[in-house]
Amino acid sequence: MTDSATGHPEMPSRPGPLNGLVVLDITRVVAGPFCSMLLADLGATVIKIENPKDPDYTRTFPPFVGEDRSSAFFAQYNRNKSGITLDMKCERGKALLKKLVKRADVLVENFRPGTMDRLGLGYEVLRAENPRLVYTAISGFGRSGPNSNKPAYDNTGQATGGLWSMNGMPGQAPVRVGTIIGDLAASFYATIGTLAALREAERTGQGRVVDISQQDSVLSLTENAVVRYTCAGEVATPLGNDHPFVRPYGQFPCKDGYVFFGGYTDKFWKITCELFGEPEQASDPEIDTMEKRFELATYERRVRPLLERWFSGYTKAELEEMAGDELPLSAIKSIGEVVEDPHIAARDMIVSVPVGEQLVRMFGLPIKLGGMPQDGFASPPVLGQHNDEVLRRLADLSDEEIRSLKQDGVI
Repeated sequence: MTDSATGHPEMPSRPGPLNGLVVLDITRVVAGPFCSMLLADLGATVIKIENPKDPDYTRTFPPFVGEDRSSAFFAQYNRNKSGITLDMKCERGKALLKKLVKRADVLVENFRPGTMDRLGLGYEVLRAENPRLVYTAISGFGRSGPNSNKPAYDNTGQATGGLWSMNGMPGQAPVRVGTIIGDLAASFYATIGTLAALREAERTGQGRVVDISQQDSVLSLTENAVVRYTCAGEVATPLGNDHPFVRPYGQFPCKDGYVFFGGYTDKFWKITCELFGEPEQASDPEIDTMEKRFELATYERRVRPLLERWFSGYTKAELEEMAGDELPLSAIKSIGEVVEDPHIAARDMIVSVPVGEQLVRMFGLPIKLGGMPQDGFASPPVLGQHNDEVLRRLADLSDEEIRSLKQDGVI
């Protein structure tokens, strides 16, 4: 059967605005799988393609669940996908990928630049099979420039994009951001770029390469650091929990942990002083304006001690309740507290996904589209789980041809 709207043979899909879109995902680890998973969460039919002899090694990453020790880490970035195996190094494997490309809208890869060309499967080759193909390539340094062939990990992006040098406590060695922000940022931009290129392909019938660099992606997350350097010659250094422009705006201790408080404006400062029973502090001539409170010596001598005294008698929850909708004050929550947060639940941001023999709670889809379901997430594919189904429907292979490919180790 063929989907009359897209011209694709019908494949299992989720509801969503990308329903009918076919994505070939030949990525591994996170930078790439997260991009294709976002597309899958939004309704695309994503086919994860793994080498039968060398599958995505995040299948071996903890934590594991069930008797079959399925990886919850792998599931978190590969839910809602179909899965096939394919050895792209052999000639029959190359030919089979080209067949699949003819029926696909998008191919996502995260090899080092030049790898696909050496396999004889670079963009120009695949474009000849399908001119409207959107070819999304994620790498450490991008497809151009003197560093394009260098190997890279998430930490590479954090190091070379400037973010690492800015993070940490003043006067101490810089500290990496405590998550794989280079991989994640690259996946975000890859998703945006893919959707933009798809819009153009719909209009013109011509696809293009979406070239995403981890270094580029991280650089764009450095907020004011670039313009501070280019305009004023200032080099950003670790600020800890401080901010270069405004105070108070950071972390403060309380009875059972820490809170973020950002009441730096005159309006918020006045409300804070009234809330804690000392309204006269708002008109004190030494700290009555935002500019005066920002001056470091004044801040450390007058403002910080006030806040620490005020906050010290209350718990995180009590301070949040006191602040209500009037002040920018939030508890600094552990992951356990976030997972159990009623607001997170109301936003459907913790979802249950089948992994092996049980349901695993993991983060949901942050993109909320009106009327789109936020449940019914499908399990990640077992290695090669959908070989027969995908190859029959998208590559028009017979059962005998599929058996031959399996016997020869192509799939």
